[in-house]
Amino acid sequence: MSEQLSPENPYGTPTTSGPQPIPSYQSVVNRIVRTLLRVPGISGVVGKRLMILHVVGRKSGAVYDVPLAYTKYGETLLIGTALRPWVKNLRAGDPVRASFGGKARTFDPVVHTAEADVLRLYEIIARDNPQNAKFSGIGFTADGSPSKADIYQAWQLGGAVVELTPR
Repeated sequence: MSEQLSPENPYGTPTTSGPQPIPSYQSVVNRIVRTLLRVPGISGVVGKRLMILHVVGRKSGAVYDVPLAYTKYGETLLIGTALRPWVKNLRAGDPVRASFGGKARTFDPVVHTAEADVLRLYEIIARDNPQNAKFSGIGFTADGSPSKADIYQAWQLGGAVVELTPR
């Protein structure tokens, strides 16, 4: 039986209308970012919070290079996102590769979709990267904390967190 989503936000009224829609020009931006992340010297500046995740299609076997913002959390990397097609290609037990302007590294992925996990991990991401939080529709309270109502809303609208653990 699937979980029923409550239309009411238990954390109050969100401060945003939710994650920003993907702009029509995003594929052009992604091509530029992928190129910049491969250029020595420039990649260190551009790639401070960006990586290229090399995702293998589960049906096609094709490799998709997806530029993404990430948060380093201990030894793991966290990526806040919606359940986009590339996320559905990540499977526990199947390693994935990621590049940070240099040699690709191998990681074990876990896609978190449970409410408690997404709320906890997205808060870490938002605290580390306010720009990513804004893109994800997460605002901040008067004391500077990420809005739990906004994080809950992002989860309700299909938000997930990908956790990458180095092999």
